Amino acid sequence: MSLLASWLAEAAGEHPHACALRTAAGEWAYGELLALAGRGAACLRRSGIAAGGIVGCAAAAPDLALAAVACSAAGAALLPLDPLTAAAAWPRLQELAGGRLHCLRTPSGDWPPDRAPPAPAVDADGLALVIASSGSEGEPKAVMLTAGNLAAAVAASQRRLPLTAGDTWLGCLPLHHVGGIALLYRCLRAGATLLLHSRFSAPEVWRDIDEQAVSHISLVPVMLARLLDVAGGRPPPASLRHALIGGGALSRPLCERALATGWPIRPSWGLSESAAQAATLLQPGLGWRPGLVGELLPGLAVRIAADGRICLRGAQVMAGYLNPQRRPGLGLADGWLITGDLGDIDAAGRLSIRGRADELLVSGGVNVHPAEVEDCLAACPGVRDVAVTATSDPEWGDSLLALVVGQPDLQLLRDWSRQHLPTARRPRRFRCVDRLPRNAMGKLERAALRRLAAEDG
Repeated sequence: MSLLASWLAEAAGEHPHACALRTAAGEWAYGELLALAGRGAACLRRSGIAAGGIVGCAAAAPDLALAAVACSAAGAALLPLDPLTAAAAWPRLQELAGGRLHCLRTPSGDWPPDRAPPAPAVDADGLALVIASSGSEGEPKAVMLTAGNLAAAVAASQRRLPLTAGDTWLGCLPLHHVGGIALLYRCLRAGATLLLHSRFSAPEVWRDIDEQAVSHISLVPVMLARLLDVAGGRPPPASLRHALIGGGALSRPLCERALATGWPIRPSWGLSESAAQAATLLQPGLGWRPGLVGELLPGLAVRIAADGRICLRGAQVMAGYLNPQRRPGLGLADGWLITGDLGDIDAAGRLSIRGRADELLVSGGVNVHPAEVEDCLAACPGVRDVAVTATSDPEWGDSLLALVVGQPDLQLLRDWSRQHLPTARRPRRFRCVDRLPRNAMGKLERAALRRLAAEDG
């Protein structure tokens, strides 16, 4: 069996009756989940899926989790897919896989009682997980993560955010994203419980934080904001030790609001190519500045390229992008991953994220990172959410437009901009909208913002 199933078997041997996975559809103890993984592996083999294959699965979160352990028990790699976009993405992914991508259609509840023959032993270089990614709204591609990549990522996360048997990590991020599926790996390695939500509902998540002794949770900033609204100023229970915040820019007002009510927030940064979490700040404090995500996880090396891009190297960095020959190294330069994120490192070795290289705007000859302007405007009274984009202008180059959610006094917002931003970084126009275009991870969809800007004229 491969990595995930080997961890499951180890934990089942130590505490078979402890809860491994809890969902609205049911829960499974470690021993039960191991037996189900064996049944799923047998089903995959009867379908002609051999060890070393890649299995695509588009399903709800509980079925994706069960598919992950079944694929691992069969020695196959899982490619989790968003049910809403799987059909459109499948032809390109099949092309990248050289026509050898299998589709898992059998629901876990239909796996008949059976035992799978033993799969090959864990191979650190063997493909274990494939994550589909569009990069920055570009050509679809897929990240190849080996057993070695995932083992290194889980070990590094464990050193930064200790997780033990008896702990509960609440997962409400989509499992077809690396930040969601990574939680299954972390929990099964630690013998902890993954409390899995199929979708994010702030009242339901807050209820479980309050009632289920949740010790860890992963959130994007917009989820944190919704939870603070539901909590109504109440602090989270003492059982919550770590609230990992990533997937997008955390604003200063939201950070300060969370800290003021006792949330143990941990600003974080990661990407599919680094098997999720790559840097985490444990104690942001009231002096925290936007973009600061702390030191890199143990085992990762970092450097900043001449153009400001963050470059990573280490055991948890991907084997490469999927290609028909499964040739490793595609997308790497001498082992270095050149990311699309801009950043810098301070004297204490802490990383700060400045934004995406492909989101950089040039206004009046000055480089403008939209996230920096957004953070400033978010602190203005009446602003609930804000995004900055631009249209082409013969004088300014990029003429900045701020799209604002809330009920701000627009004149107050203009005055705020003049007081807190240099001329080239001030939006030329402000527009109120009901909501901003965000994906399932809460990230702003910059292409949609540009279309809104074009409509604004």
